[in-house]
Amino acid sequence: MKVEGIVFAVVTVFFAVITPIYWVISHEITGTTALILTTLLGGLIAFYLLMTARRMEPRPEDRKDAEIAEGAGELGFFSPHSWWPLWCALALSTCVVGVAIAWWLFIIGLGFGAVAVLGLVFEHYRGEHAH
Repeated sequence: MKVEGIVFAVVTVFFAVITPIYWVISHEITGTTALILTTLLGGLIAFYLLMTARRMEPRPEDRKDAEIAEGAGELGFFSPHSWWPLWCALALSTCVVGVAIAWWLFIIGLGFGAVAVLGLVFEHYRGEHAH
């Protein structure tokens, strides 16, 4: 995690240098505010990663003497194909169109969205991929 923390620290320094230059050249408040928030977000992530890297044992990726085989093994559970993200996206699209056109369509989209999110969350508790 140390390398990732250093990358975000470099990004933070970059945006900290660019923000005042942008302000002097453009005098535009919206872009300057976005750059300030980007700097703060990069600093937050860099701080978290560097503090976490200090408290934990180095991963094989962080050690110079590590072997490739040390990083082998199960990396986690990755979901197989699923149709539920499609239904979630369609429900969200219905909600957005409902805000633009009519509130009753938004409410229908919320109902479909609730069913789609429940299906997405609980898809591994039943059927072929149940745990």
